[in-house]
Amino acid sequence: EVDLEERLGELDLRSDSDIPDVPPPTDSTPEILKRALSGLSARWKNWWIRGILTLAMISVFFLIIYLGSFMLMLLVLSIQVKCYHEIITIGYRVYHSYDLPWFRSLSWYFLLCVNYFFYGETVADYFATFVQRREQLQFLIRYHRFISFALYLTGFCMFVLSLVKKHYRLQFYMFAWTHVTLLITVTQSHLVIQNLFEGMIWFLVPISSVICNDITAYIFGFFFGRTPLIKLSPKKTWEGFIGGFFSTVLFGFIFSYFLAQHQYFVCPVEYNSETNRFVTECEPSELFQMKKYSVPPLLQAVLGWETVNMYPFQMHSIALSTFASLIGPFGGFFASGFKRAFKIKDFADTIPGHGGIMDRFDCQYLMATFVHVYITSFIRGPNPSKLLKQLLILQPEQQLSVYKTLKSHLVEKGILQPSLRG
Repeated sequence: EVDLEERLGELDLRSDSDIPDVPPPTDSTPEILKRALSGLSARWKNWWIRGILTLAMISVFFLIIYLGSFMLMLLVLSIQVKCYHEIITIGYRVYHSYDLPWFRSLSWYFLLCVNYFFYGETVADYFATFVQRREQLQFLIRYHRFISFALYLTGFCMFVLSLVKKHYRLQFYMFAWTHVTLLITVTQSHLVIQNLFEGMIWFLVPISSVICNDITAYIFGFFFGRTPLIKLSPKKTWEGFIGGFFSTVLFGFIFSYFLAQHQYFVCPVEYNSETNRFVTECEPSELFQMKKYSVPPLLQAVLGWETVNMYPFQMHSIALSTFASLIGPFGGFFASGFKRAFKIKDFADTIPGHGGIMDRFDCQYLMATFVHVYITSFIRGPNPSKLLKQLLILQPEQQLSVYKTLKSHLVEKGILQPSLRG
């Protein structure tokens, strides 16, 4: 019984009120903005700082879109690493007084392992012809999952060896902290890139819808907000939530109309091994071909139209915008609860008036999962291009077997004549 009491005494059974305070972030607002806005109240000063920095971020985002798919992938990777850094740093600041061995080193090691696994899977799926030309890469791709598991297992063993008496429970807290952070950041950013490969429009419309909802909900709440929405975020109001919903649905519908007209946005992103570049050239699918729709009788009296011409994707944009405005904010509420648990206002002070990168992308990760599930459930069919890439990396005898089976199938269906020779 004495030993049991001693063991229980070693456990960290502190309440939330006993969690060490995280040092507040410093004000990173540029001095030129501070001087220009010095005569304004704190409320309007924050309004202008947020507005100016929002326009700056949107401008940079448009520039990266212009630079192409590869730069967008690098942007996603950079945001992923920064978000991971902000969350892990909070854990380190809270528990740094315990001097836990290898915590930060193992955290970054696990990040490298998980990224190696997910990006290796992407290379195997979308860069098959490129890999086929390089023997070293063939080895890495063939044994990719075993190598990934071996790397993770190394980190797991290092964690076990780092366990220190009297800090066991706390170290397992941080082990779980690291893995949940990996789940939130790395796996979701992987889904964002998967969505991008389906076509840039599947990347831009969801992300832009979340951005639009953030901006319009803030504007409606700032000018008309009176009714609190949720205790986790006292500044959120029903007026902002409802105004953001209608604005986002309208924005997504119109934005989709303009994007659907251009191959650059609607075609799947593919890697051309001959030019070593990403290309977006294709015959647009039916989703991006104008069609005529009958207007419901109730709306005919209001609009005066019996039919309307629109892209089928615009109908899907309504589903994406609705999720972005009704469910997406719960990602922000989740982040607010997390910050309140550790008595912090923002994840970091990277962006003046906005907080950290994670403060701006807390809703995007939830949106990425929805878009990926939506595509796989309602949109994606068999991909001939991806199938062809997989066939090209087979052995010659395997390719010949597939050819004979396919030919026999086509003959049976009457598509090929039995006398046709291959």
